[in-house]
Amino acid sequence: MIDIKLIRENSEVVKKALKNRGAEVSLVDKFLKIDGDWRKHEHNLEELKARRNKVSDEIGALKKEKKNADRLIKDMKALSDQIKGVESEVKGLEENAKEIALIIPNIPHDSVPIGANAGGNKEIRKSGKQPEFDFKPRHHWEIGEALGILDFKSAAKISGSRFTTLVGAGAALERAIINFFVDHHASRNGYKEVLAPYMVSQKSMQGTGQLPKFEEEIYRCRDDELYLIPTAEVSVTNLHREEILNEESLPISYVSYSACFRREAGSYGKDVKGLIRQHQFNKVELVKFAHPSKSYEELEKLTADAESVLGELGLHYRVIELCTGDMGFSAAKTYDIEVWFPAEKKFREISSCSNFEDFQARRAGIKFRSGKSKPSLVHTLNGSGVAVGRTLAAILENFQLPDGSVSVPKPLQKYLNGLETIKI
Repeated sequence: MIDIKLIRENSEVVKKALKNRGAEVSLVDKFLKIDGDWRKHEHNLEELKARRNKVSDEIGALKKEKKNADRLIKDMKALSDQIKGVESEVKGLEENAKEIALIIPNIPHDSVPIGANAGGNKEIRKSGKQPEFDFKPRHHWEIGEALGILDFKSAAKISGSRFTTLVGAGAALERAIINFFVDHHASRNGYKEVLAPYMVSQKSMQGTGQLPKFEEEIYRCRDDELYLIPTAEVSVTNLHREEILNEESLPISYVSYSACFRREAGSYGKDVKGLIRQHQFNKVELVKFAHPSKSYEELEKLTADAESVLGELGLHYRVIELCTGDMGFSAAKTYDIEVWFPAEKKFREISSCSNFEDFQARRAGIKFRSGKSKPSLVHTLNGSGVAVGRTLAAILENFQLPDGSVSVPKPLQKYLNGLETIKI
């Protein structure tokens, strides 16, 4: 949530930022109207309470002098009834203002390129060598089915569309990728490993910005007020919800494997084949809590850490700086990492690394204290380190051989008992 003070005092700045994002600019005026009414009613409420206190004192004085206070007692009851009514109005206006504030997206950092959509994104760098084939490369789902390691039919029978059963070497390869990513980030990049719950409360979802804006994308338990996480970002960020951290402990860096669950509402017809867009998938997430003065330095480090696993695997990728119109709701700045898929002859997103500044921290009440000073909001960051299923798909396509087998990247072989090639 952006600073309410910013909306009140610099509404035109906020409107311009929302316009650059392609967001609903009228949200600012809606908020200001309700917020203005709330403050008027709040002022009226304080005046009524002051009058009630004065009348109460007068009643006390009359009773002390053994004089009749019936008229003032009647006035007191009328005031109390009036206060209850105004309190209800104040509470309703406050809740309405908060509801609007919660769906206003973050303000982009000044360095973010302005653009309406992905066409305005900026390529920062490329890494690795694009593979060359002396045969027509096949799609990962074709390779996986031919090897018997991806079973889409059984998953459809069990659960429906956008699910996949991994079999034999496919399941082992997915597990190897997870272990490699977590080990790499924990031992080489200095992240602390955590394994947090996959089901979280409404308050947790609201804290990281998934609710109320993206409720249609989330799986909700029918009989409990619990939600399946769309990313480990939710549970890991909420580890420090409503806490005050010590400045000396910053930055705090976590790595977490989790299964992720997304309804993919609105994606009908997109990426219906293969592992790219699934309702359930595995991901290794990187989460940071940083000092505001160092958060953009930490964003560069986090992005480099996410890149490092792709470099180790020998995959060709590029880093894209997202423009204002293509960034996620909570982000102030985002880098996407895209890996090369030779069958499609295109790059596909495999990680998003974002600095949310104090947007999530304000919603979740995460602060830090320097010495004896007043607590300040921390900055939160996260990025995929990286998406596991998409990595598996990229390996199948980039390391395929003419006979239909697939070479296993060297860093993964130790997790697969030395397996070098997946064969039929």
